[in-house]
Amino acid sequence: MFWPSANGRFNIHFIFILLLSSINAKPMAVNRRKFLQLTFKSAVVITAGNTLHSFAAAGFVLPAKDKIRLRFAIASDGHYGQPKTNYDAMHDEMIAWLHAEHKDRGIDFTMINGDVYHDNIEMLPLIKKHWDKLAMPYYVSHGNHDRATETAWEQTWNMKWHYTFEQRDVAFLVLNTADEKGKYICPDLAWTKAQLEKYQSKKQLFVFMHITPFSWTKNGIPCPELTEMFSKQANLKAIFHGHDHDQDNVKENGGKYYFFDAHIAGNWGTEYRGYRIVEVLKNGEVITYQMNPAINQKVNNNNIV
Repeated sequence: MFWPSANGRFNIHFIFILLLSSINAKPMAVNRRKFLQLTFKSAVVITAGNTLHSFAAAGFVLPAKDKIRLRFAIASDGHYGQPKTNYDAMHDEMIAWLHAEHKDRGIDFTMINGDVYHDNIEMLPLIKKHWDKLAMPYYVSHGNHDRATETAWEQTWNMKWHYTFEQRDVAFLVLNTADEKGKYICPDLAWTKAQLEKYQSKKQLFVFMHITPFSWTKNGIPCPELTEMFSKQANLKAIFHGHDHDQDNVKENGGKYYFFDAHIAGNWGTEYRGYRIVEVLKNGEVITYQMNPAINQKVNNNNIV
Protein backbone atom coordinates (compact mmCIF):
# COMPACT_ATOMS: atom_id res chain seq x y z
CA MET A 1 0.00 0.00 0.00
CA PHE A 2 2.97 2.26 -0.28
CA TRP A 3 3.11 3.40 -3.89
CA PRO A 4 1.12 6.32 -5.39
CA SER A 5 -1.37 5.45 -8.12
CA ALA A 6 -2.79 7.82 -10.69
CA ASN A 7 -5.91 8.49 -8.64
CA GLY A 8 -4.03 9.01 -5.40
CA ARG A 9 -5.15 5.69 -3.89
CA PHE A 10 -3.04 2.72 -2.98
CA ASN A 11 -3.03 -0.82 -4.34
CA ILE A 12 -1.52 -3.76 -2.46
CA HIS A 13 -1.72 -6.06 -5.50
CA PHE A 14 1.33 -4.49 -7.05
CA ILE A 15 4.96 -5.39 -6.64
CA PHE A 16 6.95 -2.24 -7.15
CA ILE A 17 10.45 -0.99 -7.49
CA LEU A 18 10.64 2.60 -6.22
CA LEU A 19 13.88 4.53 -6.54
CA LEU A 20 14.48 8.12 -5.35
CA SER A 21 15.09 10.40 -8.31
CA SER A 22 14.66 13.96 -9.45
CA ILE A 23 14.06 13.08 -13.09
CA ASN A 24 10.58 13.90 -14.45
CA ALA A 25 9.72 11.02 -16.77
CA LYS A 26 6.36 10.14 -18.29
CA PRO A 27 4.84 6.72 -17.49
CA MET A 28 5.58 4.11 -20.11
CA ALA A 29 5.10 0.38 -20.53
CA VAL A 30 8.15 -1.87 -20.41
CA ASN A 31 8.18 -5.30 -22.00
CA ARG A 32 9.09 -8.21 -19.76
CA ARG A 33 12.42 -9.88 -20.57
CA LYS A 34 14.11 -13.05 -19.37
CA PHE A 35 15.78 -10.93 -16.75
CA LEU A 36 15.55 -7.27 -15.84
CA GLN A 37 18.18 -4.91 -14.55
CA LEU A 38 16.55 -1.85 -13.01
CA THR A 39 18.20 1.55 -13.16
CA PHE A 40 18.38 4.13 -10.39
CA LYS A 41 16.56 6.97 -12.18
CA SER A 42 13.15 5.42 -12.67
CA ALA A 43 10.52 3.60 -10.65
CA VAL A 44 8.92 0.39 -11.90
CA VAL A 45 5.55 -1.10 -10.97
CA ILE A 46 5.07 -4.82 -11.58
CA THR A 47 1.43 -5.89 -11.58
CA ALA A 48 0.12 -9.24 -10.47
CA GLY A 49 0.12 -10.24 -14.14
CA ASN A 50 3.80 -9.33 -14.53
CA THR A 51 3.09 -6.25 -16.64
CA LEU A 52 5.73 -3.62 -16.07
CA HIS A 53 5.23 0.16 -16.09
CA SER A 54 7.85 2.83 -15.53
CA PHE A 55 7.04 6.15 -13.89
CA ALA A 56 8.87 9.04 -12.26
CA ALA A 57 9.68 8.48 -8.58
CA ALA A 58 8.44 11.32 -6.38
CA GLY A 59 9.49 9.90 -3.03
CA PHE A 60 8.97 7.01 -0.70
CA VAL A 61 7.40 6.83 2.76
CA LEU A 62 8.17 3.89 5.01
CA PRO A 63 5.30 2.25 6.91
CA ALA A 64 4.89 2.87 10.62
CA LYS A 65 7.14 0.74 12.81
CA ASP A 66 4.17 -1.04 14.35
CA LYS A 67 3.38 -2.54 10.93
CA ILE A 68 6.74 -4.35 10.78
CA ARG A 69 6.83 -8.06 11.56
CA LEU A 70 10.55 -8.61 10.90
CA ARG A 71 13.35 -6.27 9.88
CA PHE A 72 16.88 -7.28 8.92
CA ALA A 73 20.01 -5.85 7.30
CA ILE A 74 22.33 -7.39 4.71
CA ALA A 75 25.92 -6.27 4.22
CA SER A 76 28.61 -8.04 2.23
CA ASP A 77 32.22 -7.96 1.11
CA GLY A 78 34.11 -6.58 4.07
CA HIS A 79 37.41 -8.08 2.83
CA TYR A 80 38.88 -7.65 6.27
CA GLY A 81 42.66 -7.64 6.02
CA GLN A 82 42.89 -6.62 2.35
CA PRO A 83 46.21 -4.81 1.86
CA LYS A 84 46.17 -1.05 1.21
CA THR A 85 42.61 -0.63 2.53
CA ASN A 86 41.40 0.94 5.79
CA TYR A 87 39.54 -2.22 6.74
CA ASP A 88 39.44 -1.62 10.50
CA ALA A 89 38.01 1.90 10.12
CA MET A 90 35.54 0.77 7.44
CA HIS A 91 34.21 -2.00 9.66
CA ASP A 92 33.91 0.28 12.68
CA GLU A 93 31.94 2.70 10.53
CA MET A 94 29.63 -0.01 9.19
CA ILE A 95 28.94 -1.29 12.70
CA ALA A 96 28.07 2.26 13.80
CA TRP A 97 25.69 2.64 10.83
CA LEU A 98 23.95 -0.65 11.65
CA HIS A 99 23.62 0.39 15.28
CA ALA A 100 21.96 3.63 14.13
CA GLU A 101 19.48 1.56 12.07
CA HIS A 102 18.85 -0.63 15.08
CA LYS A 103 18.15 2.38 17.28
CA ASP A 104 15.87 3.98 14.68
CA ARG A 105 13.51 1.25 13.39
CA GLY A 106 15.08 -1.85 14.91
CA ILE A 107 17.03 -4.71 13.33
CA ASP A 108 16.19 -8.28 14.27
CA PHE A 109 19.42 -9.61 12.74
CA THR A 110 22.18 -8.75 10.27
CA MET A 111 23.45 -11.06 7.52
CA ILE A 112 27.10 -10.66 6.51
CA ASN A 113 26.83 -12.16 3.03
CA GLY A 114 30.28 -13.44 2.17
CA ASP A 115 33.89 -12.33 1.68
CA VAL A 116 34.01 -11.61 5.37
CA TYR A 117 37.81 -11.44 5.23
CA HIS A 118 40.40 -11.30 2.44
CA ASP A 119 42.20 -14.59 1.72
CA ASN A 120 44.39 -14.74 4.84
CA ILE A 121 42.89 -17.14 7.38
CA GLU A 122 44.73 -15.32 10.18
CA MET A 123 42.11 -12.59 9.75
CA LEU A 124 39.25 -14.96 10.61
CA PRO A 125 39.34 -14.64 14.42
CA LEU A 126 40.07 -10.91 14.15
CA ILE A 127 37.02 -10.13 12.03
CA LYS A 128 34.84 -12.18 14.35
CA LYS A 129 35.84 -9.84 17.18
CA HIS A 130 34.55 -6.94 15.08
CA TRP A 131 31.18 -8.48 14.27
CA ASP A 132 30.72 -9.60 17.85
CA LYS A 133 30.36 -5.89 18.67
CA LEU A 134 26.98 -5.82 16.92
CA ALA A 135 24.04 -5.06 19.18
CA MET A 136 21.83 -7.56 17.35
CA PRO A 137 22.25 -11.23 16.34
CA TYR A 138 24.14 -11.82 13.10
CA TYR A 139 24.78 -14.58 10.59
CA VAL A 140 27.50 -15.09 8.00
CA SER A 141 27.75 -16.78 4.62
CA HIS A 142 30.93 -18.18 3.11
CA GLY A 143 32.50 -16.25 0.20
CA ASN A 144 35.22 -17.00 -2.31
CA HIS A 145 37.79 -14.88 -0.43
CA ASP A 146 36.95 -16.63 2.87
CA ARG A 147 39.65 -19.23 2.26
CA ALA A 148 39.18 -21.69 5.07
CA THR A 149 38.00 -25.26 5.42
CA GLU A 150 34.40 -25.75 6.43
CA THR A 151 35.66 -27.16 9.73
CA ALA A 152 37.61 -23.99 10.53
CA TRP A 153 34.64 -21.88 9.43
CA GLU A 154 32.23 -23.74 11.66
CA GLN A 155 34.60 -23.67 14.63
CA THR A 156 34.76 -19.87 14.34
CA TRP A 157 31.14 -18.96 13.63
CA ASN A 158 29.25 -22.06 14.80
CA MET A 159 27.66 -22.03 11.33
CA LYS A 160 28.20 -24.44 8.45
CA TRP A 161 28.62 -23.47 4.80
CA HIS A 162 25.00 -24.50 4.19
CA TYR A 163 22.43 -23.96 6.91
CA THR A 164 18.94 -22.70 7.65
CA PHE A 165 17.35 -20.60 10.36
CA GLU A 166 13.98 -19.09 11.21
CA GLN A 167 12.97 -15.71 12.57
CA ARG A 168 9.36 -15.03 13.55
CA ASP A 169 8.08 -17.85 11.36
CA VAL A 170 10.06 -16.63 8.33
CA ALA A 171 12.52 -19.16 6.88
CA PHE A 172 16.03 -18.46 5.59
CA LEU A 173 18.45 -20.59 3.55
CA VAL A 174 22.17 -19.82 3.50
CA LEU A 175 23.99 -21.45 0.56
CA ASN A 176 27.69 -21.83 -0.15
CA THR A 177 29.14 -20.75 -3.53
CA ALA A 178 32.91 -21.32 -3.16
CA ASP A 179 35.30 -24.03 -2.06
CA GLU A 180 38.06 -23.60 0.51
CA LYS A 181 40.50 -22.32 -2.15
CA GLY A 182 38.08 -19.73 -3.51
CA LYS A 183 36.88 -21.57 -6.62
CA TYR A 184 33.33 -20.65 -7.60
CA ILE A 185 30.91 -23.56 -7.19
CA CYS A 186 27.17 -24.08 -7.28
CA PRO A 187 25.50 -24.85 -3.94
CA ASP A 188 24.71 -28.40 -2.86
CA LEU A 189 21.63 -29.08 -5.00
CA ALA A 190 20.30 -32.12 -3.12
CA TRP A 191 20.54 -30.31 0.22
CA THR A 192 18.93 -27.19 -1.21
CA LYS A 193 16.05 -29.15 -2.73
CA ALA A 194 15.38 -30.86 0.61
CA GLN A 195 15.29 -27.52 2.44
CA LEU A 196 13.02 -25.89 -0.13
CA GLU A 197 10.59 -28.77 0.33
CA LYS A 198 10.89 -28.56 4.10
CA TYR A 199 10.00 -24.86 4.20
CA GLN A 200 7.44 -24.69 1.41
CA SER A 201 4.61 -24.10 3.91
CA LYS A 202 6.22 -20.94 5.30
CA LYS A 203 4.62 -17.70 4.18
CA GLN A 204 7.98 -16.18 3.31
CA LEU A 205 11.30 -17.74 2.40
CA PHE A 206 14.57 -15.91 1.64
CA VAL A 207 17.91 -17.16 0.33
CA PHE A 208 21.40 -15.76 0.99
CA MET A 209 24.26 -16.79 -1.29
CA HIS A 210 27.42 -14.84 -1.99
CA ILE A 211 27.80 -15.40 -5.76
CA THR A 212 24.93 -14.96 -8.20
CA PRO A 213 23.91 -18.16 -10.09
CA PHE A 214 23.81 -16.41 -13.50
CA SER A 215 26.26 -14.97 -16.03
CA TRP A 216 24.53 -11.58 -15.95
CA THR A 217 27.55 -10.14 -14.14
CA LYS A 218 31.16 -10.90 -15.06
CA ASN A 219 31.60 -12.54 -11.65
CA GLY A 220 28.65 -14.94 -11.71
CA ILE A 221 28.54 -18.71 -12.15
CA PRO A 222 25.56 -20.30 -13.98
CA CYS A 223 23.63 -22.79 -11.83
CA PRO A 224 20.56 -23.56 -13.97
CA GLU A 225 19.33 -26.50 -11.88
CA LEU A 226 19.37 -24.29 -8.80
CA THR A 227 17.55 -21.37 -10.40
CA GLU A 228 14.94 -23.74 -11.82
CA MET A 229 14.24 -24.89 -8.26
CA PHE A 230 14.00 -21.27 -7.17
CA SER A 231 11.52 -20.40 -9.90
CA LYS A 232 9.20 -23.22 -8.77
CA GLN A 233 9.28 -22.25 -5.08
CA ALA A 234 6.09 -20.26 -4.58
CA ASN A 235 7.00 -18.76 -1.20
CA LEU A 236 10.55 -17.72 -2.18
CA LYS A 237 10.41 -13.92 -2.01
CA ALA A 238 14.00 -12.92 -2.75
CA ILE A 239 17.58 -14.11 -3.18
CA PHE A 240 20.35 -11.87 -1.83
CA HIS A 241 23.91 -11.68 -3.15
CA GLY A 242 27.21 -10.02 -2.41
CA HIS A 243 30.38 -10.57 -4.47
CA ASP A 244 29.69 -7.95 -7.16
CA HIS A 245 30.79 -4.81 -5.32
CA ASP A 246 29.59 -2.57 -8.15
CA GLN A 247 26.01 -3.88 -8.01
CA ASP A 248 23.33 -2.50 -5.68
CA ASN A 249 20.24 -3.19 -7.76
CA VAL A 250 17.88 -6.04 -8.58
CA LYS A 251 17.66 -8.55 -11.41
CA GLU A 252 14.78 -10.88 -12.28
CA ASN A 253 14.60 -14.40 -13.66
CA GLY A 254 11.75 -16.88 -13.62
CA GLY A 255 9.59 -14.55 -11.58
CA LYS A 256 12.17 -14.39 -8.76
CA TYR A 257 14.17 -11.36 -7.69
CA TYR A 258 17.92 -11.32 -7.06
CA PHE A 259 19.24 -8.38 -5.01
CA PHE A 260 22.74 -6.95 -4.51
CA ASP A 261 24.02 -4.67 -1.74
CA ALA A 262 27.25 -2.92 -2.88
CA HIS A 263 30.11 -3.50 -0.38
CA ILE A 264 31.29 -2.93 3.19
CA ALA A 265 34.94 -2.32 2.32
CA GLY A 266 37.50 -3.49 -0.23
CA ASN A 267 39.21 -1.50 -2.96
CA TRP A 268 36.57 -1.43 -5.71
CA GLY A 269 32.83 -1.18 -6.30
CA THR A 270 30.12 1.44 -5.99
CA GLU A 271 31.25 4.93 -5.06
CA TYR A 272 29.58 4.53 -1.68
CA ARG A 273 29.74 1.73 0.89
CA GLY A 274 26.33 0.54 1.97
CA TYR A 275 23.92 -2.16 3.00
CA ARG A 276 20.40 -3.38 2.24
CA ILE A 277 17.40 -3.30 4.58
CA VAL A 278 14.47 -5.72 4.35
CA GLU A 279 11.19 -5.15 6.16
CA VAL A 280 8.62 -7.95 6.29
CA LEU A 281 5.28 -6.39 7.17
CA LYS A 282 2.45 -7.91 9.15
CA ASN A 283 0.20 -7.79 6.07
CA GLY A 284 2.64 -10.03 4.15
CA GLU A 285 4.30 -7.36 2.03
CA VAL A 286 8.06 -7.16 1.81
CA ILE A 287 9.88 -3.86 1.38
CA THR A 288 13.58 -3.69 0.64
CA TYR A 289 15.83 -0.71 0.04
CA GLN A 290 19.52 -0.12 -0.42
CA MET A 291 21.15 2.45 1.86
CA ASN A 292 24.01 4.88 1.37
CA PRO A 293 24.49 5.49 5.10
CA ALA A 294 27.20 8.15 4.78
CA ILE A 295 24.53 10.59 3.57
CA ASN A 296 21.51 8.71 5.00
CA GLN A 297 20.05 8.19 1.54
CA LYS A 298 17.89 5.37 0.24
CA VAL A 299 19.44 4.42 -3.09
CA ASN A 300 16.43 2.40 -4.23
CA ASN A 301 13.21 0.92 -2.87
CA ASN A 302 11.39 -2.30 -3.71
CA ASN A 303 8.07 -3.74 -2.60
CA ILE A 304 7.30 -7.46 -2.93
CA VAL A 305 3.91 -9.07 -2.35
